[in-house]
Amino acid sequence: MKKLIFITALLLSSFSPKFADAQISVRVNIGSQPDWGPVGYDYADYYYIPDIDTYYSVPTHQYIYYQNNSWVRTTNLPARYRDYDLYNGYKVVINDHDPWLRNNSYRTRYANYRGRSGQVIIRDSKDEKYNKHWNKQMEKDDKKQYKEQEKEFKHADKQWKEHKHDR
Repeated sequence: MKKLIFITALLLSSFSPKFADAQISVRVNIGSQPDWGPVGYDYADYYYIPDIDTYYSVPTHQYIYYQNNSWVRTTNLPARYRDYDLYNGYKVVINDHDPWLRNNSYRTRYANYRGRSGQVIIRDSKDEKYNKHWNKQMEKDDKKQYKEQEKEFKHADKQWKEHKHDR
């Protein structure tokens, strides 16, 4: 009888779900997405920019575009796109490995997004999850304002000293 119970238990355990092996994966990279990225995505591998047929890698902070018969990776857009406004152009989030290798598919699928604007971007969002972006921008603005005020004070101090010395 003990053998029968043991064999039954062994068989049942092999068919039961293994909860210990279950994995839950949550990926978040909000803090590394650029301020001009679209809101609503906790994670993004790439942005596809239909207006200029270019990809942006969020993890590496590089643009990927086609030039001279090959795909090029750079930290800046090429000169031919220097006037392109990333804050106003439409971006499509793509979480796919090396999407530029299927560029014809993406170009066709998102062709109707060319020329679109009005997409809400991280910089303009008031959602709490983008708080880190607000703080970074506030720090930049505060530093800039502090430097401007410091420059004005030094200039005013210099003028006061010159005026005092002329008396």
